[in-house]
This record gives sequence, structure tokens and C-alpha cells, in this order.
Amino acid sequence: MTSDKTALPKITSHKEWETSLQALLAREKALTRMQDELAAERRRLPMVPVEENYTFTGPQGEVGLVDLFAGRRQLIVYCAMLEPGATPCEGCSMVMDNIGHNLAHVNARDTTFVFTSPAPQQEILALQKRMHWQAPWYTDHQRHFADAFGAGKGFAINVFIRDDDNQVYRTYFSSNRGGELFDTHFRLLDITPYGRQEQWEDSPAGWPQSAPYRWWRMHDDY
Repeated sequence: MTSDKTALPKITSHKEWETSLQALLAREKALTRMQDELAAERRRLPMVPVEENYTFTGPQGEVGLVDLFAGRRQLIVYCAMLEPGATPCEGCSMVMDNIGHNLAHVNARDTTFVFTSPAPQQEILALQKRMHWQAPWYTDHQRHFADAFGAGKGFAINVFIRDDDNQVYRTYFSSNRGGELFDTHFRLLDITPYGRQEQWEDSPAGWPQSAPYRWWRMHDDY
């Protein structure tokens, strides 16, 4: 909902603002500590062996799941929504936009990150060229891997580790809003007065809001 007059936060004294800010920051610090506790619990999750030999196609040809590790110990796989001949998913594309040079730092900690999709390599490579993406991206034949690891008709995040004998184990899974882990643009919008400006948000009356998803675009379409 919008009005002719721009909606803005209320004006207050510096003292009142500082008091309100400190109360909010205290809650943010508590959330940070809770996130640290969840990360510690995540590190203690058990793991399950991956028994099937999944295969993919990359720029250099056919590879197996263990090859996606690129010689590193840990692997994060983002099953993205790109079917053969389909229009790219704006949400998954936002994730790819946010990867940037992050992978150099991830790789430095013995961890590889890759995307997979059912689309053939020629379509993936064309899209990467258009959007200036450089993260590794493999073809998942007939969604075999995505279907086995919880993507369904959407996306999924899976984490794996391998032992010294190259046995691969699954350690973590997430989907739905778990994908916001990668979305720096949401983190930036969340610290502004208007937030993401989506209708599901709890915002003051008069704040600009629109339907979620509908404002999302490929970054070269804005």
C-alpha cells in the first residue's frame, strides 16, 4: 500500500533513537550467539554414506560426484532451477550473482562449491557468459541427483564430505528460505527502513510493498 505522501519513520530525539537502537542491537547480538550455537550443532550432525555413483557433465566432459570436490575435502552443491530450454529462475540467479569471488575464500578452507541443473552444458555456458558468472556448474542428467537429494521441483542445498578412500558422505540439507544464506542483497535490504518491501513483511502502515518474487529480475533486466 502506498499513498501520495511518502511514508517515513517517525522523527525522534537523538537520545530516544540511541535508546531504541541499543535495545535492537542487544537482540541482534543474542541472535548472533544463537546462530553460533546452531552452527556448532550443525558441525556435530552425523553423516550418511552416498551409495550410488551419480554422474554429471561439465565443461570437460562426464564426471562423478567425487570429482565435483576438485580434490578438496568438503563439497557444497546447490541444485539450481534450470531445465533444458527453460527460462532461468530469477531466485537461483540472485544466488549466483552473490557468489562472486567468495569461492576463493571457500576454497582456501578445503571446500568446493558448485551448481547443478538438468540443462545441457551449452545452455549453462551461454547463460554464464551472458551473466558473467564463473562458479562451477554441472549438468545433472534427468535431475537424477536433484531428485535424490531433496530438490523436488525447486532447489536444494546439500553438503558432503569425503574420507581418505573417496567415500562420499552427506552431512547437511536445506531448501526453501534456507537459500537466503547466499543472498547478500536481502541482508542489505533488511537493514533499511523499508526492508525487502514485500507483502509478507511486518512493516508499518504505508510502507511500500509488493508481491514477493514478482519484482525479482535477472540483473541485466532491471
